[in-house]
Amino acid sequence: MLYTILLLVFGVQFFIPQLFAFPIPDLYTGFSKLNLPVPGPFGPDSVSRDPNNQGPYVGVSDGRILKYNGTDFVDFAYLSPNRSKQLCDGVTNLSLGPVCGRPLGFSFDPIFGYLYIVGAYGGFYRVGPQGGQATLLATSANGVTFNFLNGCEFDKLRRVVYFTDASLVYNFTDASLGIPAPPGDSSGRLLEYNTVTGEVRELLRNIPRPGGPAVSSDSSFIVYGSFTTQKVYKYYLIGPKAGASEVLINSLLGFPVKIKRAPEFGLFWGTANVIVQQQPRLTNGYGYKFNSQGDIIILKNFTAEYGNAQINVVQEYSDVIQGATLYVGSRSRSVNYVGVYTKWR
Repeated sequence: MLYTILLLVFGVQFFIPQLFAFPIPDLYTGFSKLNLPVPGPFGPDSVSRDPNNQGPYVGVSDGRILKYNGTDFVDFAYLSPNRSKQLCDGVTNLSLGPVCGRPLGFSFDPIFGYLYIVGAYGGFYRVGPQGGQATLLATSANGVTFNFLNGCEFDKLRRVVYFTDASLVYNFTDASLGIPAPPGDSSGRLLEYNTVTGEVRELLRNIPRPGGPAVSSDSSFIVYGSFTTQKVYKYYLIGPKAGASEVLINSLLGFPVKIKRAPEFGLFWGTANVIVQQQPRLTNGYGYKFNSQGDIIILKNFTAEYGNAQINVVQEYSDVIQGATLYVGSRSRSVNYVGVYTKWR
């Protein structure tokens, strides 16, 4: 308990080099769990509501995408054409991953309701509003096969999907087994799928372990974190800097994973994990809300509710019925629920 308190104090001083003079206090104090089926899968790595505000939907360890129906999580979609419920439901054997599939990120088209999905084993997919088996759309870009797709986001203005390939030499199985990435690996890529033409193109290459990207509300830039450099970057889509990437947040104490756009214009939520101790591994997971200038305005520590679990995604929604709600996803084997944080409880 003491190390958590000390780390939080330390983090407030050093985790946020670009902190506002008057940061917004953490108001997301209500906490509850949406439990996954038991016995069953773990590690809800991605969390999202659909255009009709239903869900949330989660991608889990045994290859399924599940939908919360207000009472329970039920089957919605899956990636692998060879997947069978008998073999895969609740599976914990990593060797079955390529057969059962593993969704690591997804994003809804708010107009037509399609769900675009990146799979851990190299596929980019789409599934319709009714769910079922997803359609494989692409396995490569610029002649280079996908290796470790880990996050995506739909751009409703440009009608494209941005997604990241974390590495061409380090894969999801390596990461799941705790195998360190090769030193100096900068083989990650930022990619784009055009939903009108079906074209996949490479926007940026030679990125050190990028996480899932987020696009700005006006579609003028993309933000993504680098696990290796512990920085957040801004990639320009328009203007004099179009096609260029620059550092937005220079130094995070933790290792960033996915970034998602927040409901407010110009704001985002990112996740970062501080490795407090290597053996046995001890991790503190955080969420940080920031603006397009790189100022961090909220830092939220999830250790009290998640313990020694990596935090992969924070997705915020706001509406008049439920108020502001944070859905938190973790890929860790110890997590068989989606964390829900609210302001109005």
